[in-house]
Amino acid sequence: MATLQQRRLENVSGDFYVDKTCIDCDTCRWMSPTVFNRAGEKSAVYHQPTDEKERLQALQALLSCPTASIGTENKPTDIKTAQKSFPLAIVENIYHCGYHAENSYGAASYFIQRPEGNILVDSPRFSPPLVKRLEEMGGIRYLYLTHRDDVADHQKFQQHFHCDRILHKDEINSSTREVEIQPEGNETIQLAPDLLIIPVPGHTKGHTVLLYRDTFLFSGDHLARSRHTGDLYAFRRACWYSWEEQIISMEKLANYSFEWVLPGHGRRYNGDRETIKQQMQNCIAWMKQH
Repeated sequence: MATLQQRRLENVSGDFYVDKTCIDCDTCRWMSPTVFNRAGEKSAVYHQPTDEKERLQALQALLSCPTASIGTENKPTDIKTAQKSFPLAIVENIYHCGYHAENSYGAASYFIQRPEGNILVDSPRFSPPLVKRLEEMGGIRYLYLTHRDDVADHQKFQQHFHCDRILHKDEINSSTREVEIQPEGNETIQLAPDLLIIPVPGHTKGHTVLLYRDTFLFSGDHLARSRHTGDLYAFRRACWYSWEEQIISMEKLANYSFEWVLPGHGRRYNGDRETIKQQMQNCIAWMKQH
């Protein structure tokens, strides 16, 4: 819980604030960009909400903060409205789950609602309000885990929804050894007619991405939009296995066509297919120079 005693001096005066436990994960800044910004290498409130939309977004960011570093001076009587708003619709049947987990360093997770069985992409916190909403939306058939870093409460979700978890064999450790589906190697896997698992080693050895309906790419920590340039890029300073392998993986991924990039870390990207193809080539060229 955020505490007033640790309120950062960088916050403007008013109800909402960020305290010193912030880990600079960027979650609140992209979820509620009119309220939160970066100040002194952490987040802070630079503008207090002035209407219902801004307030709801600020409360959604508060609930999603992985370290509970956002607080309010007054008890929010409308917090249940924010709780019921998750998962948040992004486009069509794609949702952002919110409730980011600290042990995933604040990574975003997503929910795909589909008649053949719903999919949770990476794990949020196992929060009762979110779990209730996921039940109402049809439960979970697969819990797809892009890589070892963003598994969070995967065991609790599996035990509750009896879903099959998917994680590449090279990502398995003591906490994930009971994962039901463990693909191997670097060959693309057709999980279903509308679901393609693409191995992209680099960030970690067994990192994979999920391509849904040849349109939505759930990219984990492999690819995201830069908050600085707005372009697609890879995390050079957060490559834990091999930058050279990640370049090869990016070249492989550039052969696919999609319109959305939905990452665990970093910002989302949406554009026409030709623009994204060019963005991918620009990203690869940048990677080869760094």
